[in-house]
Amino acid sequence: PVLEAASMEILPDKGLSRGEIQRLIKRKERAVEHLVDKYSGHPLPPDSVRLCCYSICDNNSYLNSDRRPVDQMLQLLDQHFAPDGPTKKGEDVCYDLSILAGAEGSRLSHSHARQFHFARQSLLLWRSIIGDMFRLWSLAEQDLLSTHEVPYSLKDTGQGPHRVQQCPRTYRAMQQVLRSVQGAVVVSGGEWVGSSMIHMGDHNVPNALNFIDKYNQVARILGPVVRTLEALETLAEEDATAAQLLDEGYGGFEALRLEILHDFFRGAFDGSGADNFYDAGSCIDGRLTSAWNWCNTLPSKPYFPVFKLVGFAGFDGEFDG
Repeated sequence: PVLEAASMEILPDKGLSRGEIQRLIKRKERAVEHLVDKYSGHPLPPDSVRLCCYSICDNNSYLNSDRRPVDQMLQLLDQHFAPDGPTKKGEDVCYDLSILAGAEGSRLSHSHARQFHFARQSLLLWRSIIGDMFRLWSLAEQDLLSTHEVPYSLKDTGQGPHRVQQCPRTYRAMQQVLRSVQGAVVVSGGEWVGSSMIHMGDHNVPNALNFIDKYNQVARILGPVVRTLEALETLAEEDATAAQLLDEGYGGFEALRLEILHDFFRGAFDGSGADNFYDAGSCIDGRLTSAWNWCNTLPSKPYFPVFKLVGFAGFDGEFDG
């Protein structure tokens, strides 16, 4: 409990007063100093104990910012779509997640149930990667600096010159993460959907740094979508004019939210984003390539004006919602 208090991230919360937040901060400071008094001494100086506490807090902060959008998307998927069949809303509206290769840019053919699990398993995998990111990052640096063990070559990968280098430490760790997620899927009575191919040290993911950078984009992709949905709900509740616009243009907030989620869970996990099946498709990295590709198509979506309405400025830009 003391370490938990010493490493907790304290964020602004509408449910907490300024005084309550200040008390949490003081409690955290007391917990840190308690651990300093208990564990510092030769050869561990007090500043090293403080650094350990603050480093754990940094990890908690990272998880709060980068893993939370994945958790929220998983919750939205489970809340609004059934795993065994399309979701019906009224007599005329049916939200079917099935996709067909060659239709709407898809490179995969999945039934509703298979697509539901493909999207869900991809999100679970991203969640596990983000949860283990600090270890993966450390191993990536070791691989990058081990040029005497694994030399690199400068090659044109189709996206400009890149340092192409095998990354055995990061690759083994990624295999462990993947096996852990696949094992959890099997234990829950399911089966893994799609390929288990991990690209690393090739023209798709040239080196370990590219791997780290690629999965650091997950929150940049999911975060704006989640924040848009949250901002839309607030907008519909607090602004009568906006609520009328949503009703007349999109059938209301609930219908619009389902339309966005339906399009995302189909289009962001359809194997698109490359010229061939090897570079995209259902492989581990291809799942994220498809999500990137969906981001590029967002301006052409009929609901894109609503994204702009609530302050969306881009997946790498500022978001004022």
